[in-house]
Amino acid sequence: MARQRAAARNHAGFAEVFEAIVDNIERVIQGKDDAIRLALTCLVAEGHLLIEDVPGVGKTSMAKALAASLGVDWHRIQFTPDLLPSDVTGVNVYSRSKGTFEFRPGGIFANIVLGDEINRASPKTQSALLEAMEERQVTVDATTYSLPAPFMVIATQNPIEHEGTYPLPESQLDRFLMRIGMGYPDRRSEIEMLDTHGGENAIDELVAVATPDDIHAMTALARAVHVAPSIKGYLVDLAEATRKHTALALGISPRATLALQRAARARAAAVGREFVTPDDVKLLVGPVLEHRLVLTPEAAIGGTGPSEVLDEVVDVVPVPTGRG
Repeated sequence: MARQRAAARNHAGFAEVFEAIVDNIERVIQGKDDAIRLALTCLVAEGHLLIEDVPGVGKTSMAKALAASLGVDWHRIQFTPDLLPSDVTGVNVYSRSKGTFEFRPGGIFANIVLGDEINRASPKTQSALLEAMEERQVTVDATTYSLPAPFMVIATQNPIEHEGTYPLPESQLDRFLMRIGMGYPDRRSEIEMLDTHGGENAIDELVAVATPDDIHAMTALARAVHVAPSIKGYLVDLAEATRKHTALALGISPRATLALQRAARARAAAVGREFVTPDDVKLLVGPVLEHRLVLTPEAAIGGTGPSEVLDEVVDVVPVPTGRG
């Protein structure tokens, strides 16, 4: 009983810190509560975030505000066609004074890394992120360098303008825990935004409301959230349904199933719960799975979208009731 009470207090503390960070970010990004919560859930679940939306809706501000709210280092890498892999990972430079090579870290060495317009860089440069995103380390000239913790890549891309871009391959998309859109704010939020950003830079005025140690503790707590066997079965059934769907040439991978479980655990902890429910899973199906699906040519020509396929899958797969 004492252990259960301690666990409940821990989860309540998790929810309080989570809400404090959300409230802090909302001081500069108005009307985007869902996007902010998903971004923070992604961080706590040890994932990376792809934000796909038109210019000017707050993608860069999201990364800046998140880093400021946690008091961590952040770097921005502007992806362009001439960006080299060494610009991302780092390079060994010869020091004449010492007579040896010294490693100069690239832009990836920060707690939060904003990869702006990631689809404008060449596939070779895009692939430089793979090791960093998956293993949280970088290997340069056979030497491995660990990245700081917490570590999160927030990449952005514009879905409208495709001239001079290199679409992310499925292997790269699969490394992102979530893909979200920001969307336009409603009228009231946009008026509030005009007031907030009319003078000084509001992001520069943000103060940290949490620390890297808080995020480390929240991550550990999220990993410990209970997932019942019936919920694990539900996750596998959803994955299997996508692999058999006639409109899909490629369903979700086992990595995606694990990602959905991690995100559902973080979501449960964020609301102060010690266990995952089917609603946690259903709420995250779109952000976690949609970008991992590949439609058949017939489905794409017919106008079917990945979101419509996922809606069908969620409707068809039985939801565990916890009875019997």
